Amino acid sequence: MADAPEYFLKPGYIFFTARPRVVYTVLGSCVAVTLWDGRQRCCVINHFLYPVKTTGVAPTAKYGRVALFASLKMMLEHGSRPADLNAQVFGGGDIGDAGVGRDNVRIARDFLAEHGIRVSSEDVGGSLGRKVVYYSDTNEAVVLKVEKIRRSDWFPYEKE
Repeated sequence: MADAPEYFLKPGYIFFTARPRVVYTVLGSCVAVTLWDGRQRCCVINHFLYPVKTTGVAPTAKYGRVALFASLKMMLEHGSRPADLNAQVFGGGDIGDAGVGRDNVRIARDFLAEHGIRVSSEDVGGSLGRKVVYYSDTNEAVVLKVEKIRRSDWFPYEKE
């Protein structure tokens, strides 16, 4: 998949594709969840910052419940069935954020269980940040753990 187009997933965004893509994202206390359908050969990946939105705040993909519902909706609209979906959960590190990372992971797990979506892989918690490289056509992910997230960790890579 060396020739697949690359996409950098920013915080608060969702990315759906039915074509081979290499998706990059960087996580601290944020969580990224992938939903992959091997039958339909499509996937979605989100990157949310907070577990739930507070009153008076617009419902955007910055919030876990919103991002997860929107992601599932995209997959269902493409013809996926919850029983065909396979999820992976990344991030949720304890980066001095008063438990936001832990709450983000809990929201993701609860949502997936509530909708009967199988989780095949998790890399969550701990005290390190993560760089995730996700291959949309095979549902494979590479997770690189980092002590400190630097400008050069972001894609396209920036020089220090």
